[in-house]
This record gives sequence, structure tokens and C-alpha cells, in this order.
Amino acid sequence: MSAVSIDYSERIPNNVDLSSDRTLQRALEHWQPGFLDWWGDMGPDGSHNFDVYLRTAVSVDPQGWAQFGHVKMPDYRWGIFLNPKEEGRKVNFGEHKGEEAWQEVPGEHRANLRRIIVTQGDTEPASVEQQRHLGLTAPSLYDLRNLFQVNVEEGRHLWAMVYLLHRYFGRDGREEADALLERRSGDQDHPRILGAFNEKTPDWLSFYMFTYFTDRDGKFQLCALAESGFDPLARTTKFMLTEEAHHMFVGESGVSRVIQRTVDVMNQLKTDDVAKLRAAGVIDLPTLQRYLNFHFSVTIDLFGADESSNAAIFYNSGLKGRFEETKRDDDHRLQTASYKVLQELDGKLAEKEVPMLNALNEVLRDDYIKDSESGVGRWNRVIEKAGIPFRLKTPHKAFNRRIGALSGVRVAPDGRVVSEAEWLANVNDWLPSAEDRAYVASLMGRVTEPGKFANWIAPPVMGINKQPVNFEYVRFN
Repeated sequence: MSAVSIDYSERIPNNVDLSSDRTLQRALEHWQPGFLDWWGDMGPDGSHNFDVYLRTAVSVDPQGWAQFGHVKMPDYRWGIFLNPKEEGRKVNFGEHKGEEAWQEVPGEHRANLRRIIVTQGDTEPASVEQQRHLGLTAPSLYDLRNLFQVNVEEGRHLWAMVYLLHRYFGRDGREEADALLERRSGDQDHPRILGAFNEKTPDWLSFYMFTYFTDRDGKFQLCALAESGFDPLARTTKFMLTEEAHHMFVGESGVSRVIQRTVDVMNQLKTDDVAKLRAAGVIDLPTLQRYLNFHFSVTIDLFGADESSNAAIFYNSGLKGRFEETKRDDDHRLQTASYKVLQELDGKLAEKEVPMLNALNEVLRDDYIKDSESGVGRWNRVIEKAGIPFRLKTPHKAFNRRIGALSGVRVAPDGRVVSEAEWLANVNDWLPSAEDRAYVASLMGRVTEPGKFANWIAPPVMGINKQPVNFEYVRFN
């Protein structure tokens, strides 16, 4: 069997020749029932009998890697898929630059590698938990199917990390894999590792913003790990990126369709009056801006502190590179390079130069911000086309920060440092208020007739996998 095709005759579908390692196969088969129990408890609410039009990976060849068909989600074939091995691959950065990429875990980097894999692995089930009630208020069958596709793929990404833990980290790895099923998003006693993954995703506008902004963080973290000198991690994350692209599409197109519906109603009613638009049952643009501010600021905290000795260690050790590391034109060791980070100085934000190795979280955050802004530009084209003089924008990167040097500083979306009093006076203009959230929640009602959409969102331009928009993407049994 080539490394490209996937063996579906096995209990755990895989392209890593699992059957040749009986001990590993048994350990993973022992973990599998716990995963299915977790899915039963924490996966999409009330969905067990639905037939869902899902794509399933059948190969890791980019030309034809997935097939589509109706599947019951608990029967979805989660498995372990790695990109093919690249012969002669080297470590491309840090102090091991130029050495052969590692096929086994180097002893001195074991703890750090495990931590990286566990942190990535923990985000995958967390987002399923955050989204588990959304199916009850889906605005259409098309959207319901997209939610379920995102959910099963997050489940598969958990498998990807669990395989690495089991295969390369012995007993420690098995214990960490079990713990991934024990933590719960937002749980007081056993929360998920990263803050953004303990936030609620209470409505579909939050879901679209989450899949646009927070899954994009996933893209950047996975791209940095796809550069890793530990070859199995690089090969795993490269294939995860193929699946991740759809999650960001769901977010970007979802917000785009909300905007489309809003501007259509604004033009029909010839008004930008928030009260009138809410009476007409659509989400006004200022509310969209506040949701954007919230999700953007929560996500950029996921990149970690502005200055981080861990980031320097991960890079120096060859464990985690920069975004598109090999396309960068420098020495890939960065011992003498510097980078600017922000600090507060005399009531203003000011830049300071720090060693680039310590600022690698900030480098990744800045790459992420550029990428995020391009999608916001596409949303603005929808508003522009409708002839409406309103533009969405990403807030300043120091706005609403909870992590790093800026966490104690109150900063307005435009980048001004403000007093606590000014913050409190304006916070409901900058972040979703309880009233905004209650209004958005009031719009959420399940639409299950094929081709019909909730009043607050426009239909997509095209269906999935060349199917019509009114296709029966989910069959309720």
C-alpha cells in the first residue's frame, strides 16, 4: 500500500502501516472507545441518527484526496493520515539547521515536543465542545452540514495528535492522550489549555467569526509546525492543513452571507437605523463590527506573550518554525536579528526592539493579522458593492488583550491608550454587549427545509461538491 492511499479495511483507517506494529495498534484500539464515548457525550447535540453529506479523506494526494457521501456521524471513519515522506528532508532552521530531519524524538527535546503536540491536540476536541449545541439552531441544511464537517475534521485532527503521542512518547504519551478526552471546554475544574477554547460559541455569528479568526490561528500554528525538524509532526500537520482550509471558508463565506443579507435589507428599507434593521430581523453592521473586535482580539492572544523564551527554545531546537520558514530570506538562525514589539510608555503605545528569537510569537501574530485583514477586505467589498458607506476593520492588535505585555493596558480599537473610565464608558460600542448577544440569540431558529435559509443570512452562491444549494445535505431519520 502506498503512503498516499488510505486503508479503510482496518478498524482505524490509516496510511502509516499500523497493522505492522501490533503494540501501537492495540494501544490506539484501546483509546478508540473512549474517543467514541467522548463524541457521544460532547459531539454535536442530538445528531447521532442524521445522515450527513460529508467528505472523507481517501488519500493524501492533493488531486483527489476526498470523497463525498451521506454518513451517520458516529460511523465516520476517523483515522491517521500523514503526508508522504520527503526523502532527504533536512531541519531548515535553528541550531540543527542542515541536519537530517528526525524520524524519532530527540531525547533532549522530548518534553517540549510533547507539550507542543498536546497543546495543538487539546484545541481540536475543545472546538467540537464549544460548538455542540449549534446544530439545534442551524440557519439551513447547507450550514448544518458545514458545521458537522468542521466537527468531524476537528475530531480527526485530535486523532492525528493522539497517534503521535502514542507512537513516539510511550506511557507519557498514552496518559496525555487520555487526558485530551478528560478536559472540557469551559469546565471549572478541567478546562481546556488555551483561553479562547474555553469561551462559549453561543450562536451562528460567533461560529462564523470563530471559524474565520480562530481556525485561521490554527492554520498559522499548523504552518509553523509543518516546518518542524521532527518529520512525523511536519507530515501530520501538512495533511491537517488540507482539511483546515474548509473551516476558514465556512467562516469567511458565512460572515459574507450575513453581510449580504443585511445590506440587501438596508437598501430595501433605505435605512441604516439599527432599531429598524433589528425589527426587520437582520444583524446590523455595527454589531458585526463588535463581534469581529471580540473574536479577533481573543484569537490574537492565542499566539502567546509578545516576548517568549519558550518560542526562542522551540525555534532554536528546530521544533517549530516561522510561517513559510523556507521562503524567508535570512540565515534561519536569527541569533543577531531583532524585531519590534509594543509596550506602553507614558500613556502611549511605543515600539521597542527585542531579539527576534524572543519575539517569534509576535512575528507569527503579525503574519496572522495581515492574512486576517485580507478577508475583512473581501467582506468590505460586499458592503461597497451595495453602495453603503460603512467599512469593517480589524481593531489595533493591543485592543482587549489578556496575555503578554499589553494585558494590563486599556487600548481603544484605534490604538489609543485610554483610562479605565473611558474604557467602561465605551466598551459596549467596542465589544458585543449583553443586549447584542441576546438580540443575535433571538434570531437563531433551526431551518430544515432543503434550499430554505433563515431570514438573517443570504444563501451561498453555490452548493457543496457541485450539488445544488437545495440539496438534502442532512437527512433527519
